Amino acid sequence: MILQLTSIAIVRNSRTEAEDDNWGDIVSIVELSESMPEEALAGIEDFSHAEICYHFHLVPESKIETGARHPRNNTDWPKVGILSQRGKNRPNRLGVTIVKILKREGRQLHVEGLDAIDGTPILDIKPVMREFLPREEVHQPDWATELMRQYWKK
Repeated sequence: MILQLTSIAIVRNSRTEAEDDNWGDIVSIVELSESMPEEALAGIEDFSHAEICYHFHLVPESKIETGARHPRNNTDWPKVGILSQRGKNRPNRLGVTIVKILKREGRQLHVEGLDAIDGTPILDIKPVMREFLPREEVHQPDWATELMRQYWKK
């Protein structure tokens, strides 16, 4: 099945290259596309967080992974399937991140903690509601904890 998606917004921030770590202090402006009315963001500022779905638009098709690999090509970590990690070289090149909402100004949503570079197309924005968060304890393998150790470092 082929799907066609249209970007609803674009990321504006100081990060111009994809890097693996140090995303914690990145403040971004998510600016609605002209095709989206300003009222699409009405009420979003009443939430503390939003979930942002975006496209890793700079990953060439030739770099897409569909099988297993070592996360970040680190052979100290186990070889796991691309769907068992959050790398950008995924089949549909989709990224999803929960961000802190700082403020809304018209067509712009100011957020903190969006791990997307300047110019990244936004596919969707959803408010975070407690009821959609896990209802039980979250667990993960040790390699994932090690991989993420510096990710949100400021």
